[in-house]
Amino acid sequence: MEAYLFDWLNLLVRWLHLITGIAWIGSSLYFIWLDNHLEAPRDPADTDKGIAGEVWSVHGGGFYHAQKYKTHPELLPANLHWFKWEAYWTWMSGIFLLGLIYFVGAEVYLIDRSVADMSATMAITISVAFIIGSWVVYDLLCKSPLAKDTRVFAVILLLLSTLLAWGLCSLFSGRAAYILFGSALGTIMVANVAHVIIPGQKAMLVAAERGELPDPAHGANAKLRSVHNTYFTLPVLFVMTSNHFAMTYSHKYNWAILMAIAIAGALIRIYFVARHKGKTSLLPVVIAAAILLALVAYMAPQTQQSDNAAVSFAQVENVIKARCTSCHSAAPVHPAFPAAPLGVMFDDSAQILAEAERIYQQTVVMKVMPIGNLTAITDEERQIINRWYQSLKIGQ
Repeated sequence: MEAYLFDWLNLLVRWLHLITGIAWIGSSLYFIWLDNHLEAPRDPADTDKGIAGEVWSVHGGGFYHAQKYKTHPELLPANLHWFKWEAYWTWMSGIFLLGLIYFVGAEVYLIDRSVADMSATMAITISVAFIIGSWVVYDLLCKSPLAKDTRVFAVILLLLSTLLAWGLCSLFSGRAAYILFGSALGTIMVANVAHVIIPGQKAMLVAAERGELPDPAHGANAKLRSVHNTYFTLPVLFVMTSNHFAMTYSHKYNWAILMAIAIAGALIRIYFVARHKGKTSLLPVVIAAAILLALVAYMAPQTQQSDNAAVSFAQVENVIKARCTSCHSAAPVHPAFPAAPLGVMFDDSAQILAEAERIYQQTVVMKVMPIGNLTAITDEERQIINRWYQSLKIGQ
């Protein structure tokens, strides 16, 4: 019953994370679009009222007219809508999931002793330090003179992000490293909202209520952090789905692959932001496509060499029974898996033969199974599976 309730908790929080994430990212992308599509007011009276720009749009069978003031309207509206809880709930549900899966299940998902041998307490402590430290370093960097030069700031941020990816992949399982990287970026994004964007907007509101001109620094800082957030969006979205793609996080150079995909995502976002402002060069998209195509070519799986020594099915079955069926069975005995992951079971020879390619890919090519090498499969046992699979391919 405990495992059953745990699964339901996982499902509901993950669903909440997805819903609130869509709401946050959707509103963020919309307001970036809106800001970049503003045109000078057509009515001179609007300009006299302090309106800086406006945009007309049509959706859902109706017309919308959005206007942005240079500072604030003369009379503040009774109902003023804020956009913050989407961000807060996305972060809270994401951190809860991180704790539920990677901290509670640290021995399974967070730690890979072939990467770094550490206790669960140490691994969790280091993870939290990386997440908090990423925000502290980023915030200090934004407040430093380096932030005044956009290009210099971008290069430094790229170098620090690369260092973060390399450090995480050097300490944790590849799957956990990717999630922690996304958690660090997500924390920066929500901290931007909570500690810079919303306080700045509140300060502008207070000034408006007093009939004073708001400090333009608040608006400038909020816009800067919003722009940073929009460039983080696509890399974070990739990380949210990365656990489905072992070919990325299980690679020898998983940190470089993570950064390559993150850069491609940021370039695609750069293009769309520029496109909102009018015609722009396709160069960012071309570079992003070139990066992704290069990854496809570089990461293409290579046929594993085999010494062609004869392997009986009984030998393979013994390896799988010893290393795989504690989880992949109709009745798993591992406490972390109340049901066979993805419904894949190896209880009999027919099931093993039906999943031969999956077994080969996961245990020999990518070496992501057994997860975290919980059952201590050896290289010799992986080679047994390799020879068996190669003999099956030759026999086809």
